[in-house]
Amino acid sequence: MHFSIPETEVRSGENGSTYVAYNIHVNGVLHCRVRYSQLLGLHEQIKKEYGSNVVPAFPPKKIFTLTPAEVEQRREQLEKYMQAVRQDPLLGASELFNSFLRKAQQETQQIPTEEVALDICHSNSQKVTVNILTSDQTEDVLDAVATKLDLPDDLVGYFSLFLVREGVDGGLTFVRKLQEFELPYVSITSLRSSEFHILLRKSYWDMSYDADVMDNSVGLNLLYAQTVSDIERGWILVNKDQHRQLKSLQEKGSKKEFIHLGQTLKYYGYIKFDPCITDFPEKGCQVIVSAGNNELNFHVKLPNEQMKEGSFKVTRMRCWRVTSSQVPIANGTTTPCSSSKCDVKLELAFEYLMSKDRLQWVTITSQQAIMMSICLQSMVDELMVKKSGGSIKKMLRKRHNGSIHRSESQQTVKSPPLLDSPDPNREQIVKLSTKLNSVSLRGISASNSANDISGNDFHGNYAFEGIGDDDL
Repeated sequence: MHFSIPETEVRSGENGSTYVAYNIHVNGVLHCRVRYSQLLGLHEQIKKEYGSNVVPAFPPKKIFTLTPAEVEQRREQLEKYMQAVRQDPLLGASELFNSFLRKAQQETQQIPTEEVALDICHSNSQKVTVNILTSDQTEDVLDAVATKLDLPDDLVGYFSLFLVREGVDGGLTFVRKLQEFELPYVSITSLRSSEFHILLRKSYWDMSYDADVMDNSVGLNLLYAQTVSDIERGWILVNKDQHRQLKSLQEKGSKKEFIHLGQTLKYYGYIKFDPCITDFPEKGCQVIVSAGNNELNFHVKLPNEQMKEGSFKVTRMRCWRVTSSQVPIANGTTTPCSSSKCDVKLELAFEYLMSKDRLQWVTITSQQAIMMSICLQSMVDELMVKKSGGSIKKMLRKRHNGSIHRSESQQTVKSPPLLDSPDPNREQIVKLSTKLNSVSLRGISASNSANDISGNDFHGNYAFEGIGDDDL
């Protein structure tokens, strides 16, 4: 998640006085609006709970009214503070920090705590309606969905809630995975658009975990519906012969066999992102990026209109970062940015081991850059668990035992309609380069150069020592 405070605004208080509000954005979208005093209160609580040595520096109080230049300086300092807290493994995951953000989000959107009905979509466009509180956090809503579908507690962690946008052509854009610091009802309501939905989808990458999910009938139905949906969208590549086999299995109701065949197909379990821009193999290339199988897959359109394909394994990435910047909206002027005249530009850059002793930065310019980064991080987490000999179940969040407002009724997952015929016009792709030799990143450390880090950088975990392609 990328936190920023790109703007401030002067607002009126209850007694008629004015104050400066700092607008906290997550992934370029307004999350909440807070005062300096609120953030100072959070800082003091964190310092009391975790000690002064752990907490990052906080901008000091001022006795007199701030000048515009001082407000701007404080904005930059608070932005760096929020980013530092969020990126700290201890502080960023703390309930103290997350509850502050949830409360601030609800207050900013002025949504009172009350019972509401919330629609959660499945991968095959079906939906389940759950009764929740507007103040329920992401974990609460996921629990409510699981209860409504009768999904066992030990399988809930295999799934997550995602904020998605559905285009007029039926295309699906993954905006982000809903996090522990937000309230799903408030997040979806604040967007004020029917294009956005909350989607239930599996949250792991290694297809070997499918077996755990398929042992349960509800899990099987959810995974089956997702596989059918991904095939229909063209995310999973299917030729005519494979399509006939899949349709035959579908007609017989052989869901497990359908999924097993799906697992053998190219791009099974991948998330496909919207078209964007990359500087690889040369600047300004159009690319469609997909994430899955511990890699980012590129379908690149070169300036000569030639299409090429290549994959970047997460085990060969030394590090990655997401950078945000404000750019003027194209209007023929060179006027400096203001909150109403700027777009947020997001870039994901990763340093990749192209060959032995040769590292190269690859950059993707996309509004989904942070979602791509989250995918990379979750792949790394899974690989680390696997390398240590642990179980994914230990990595999954613990289910809380608190009382949650849920509907007592249960809802089944219906089977999706039969598959349509495959697209005969799908383009043929040639490889970008010959396959790289398997090389471990053992001994490569993270760079701490100031030239590699800007104030708006979000850094992912560095490549882990001792894991090469042959370890997967």
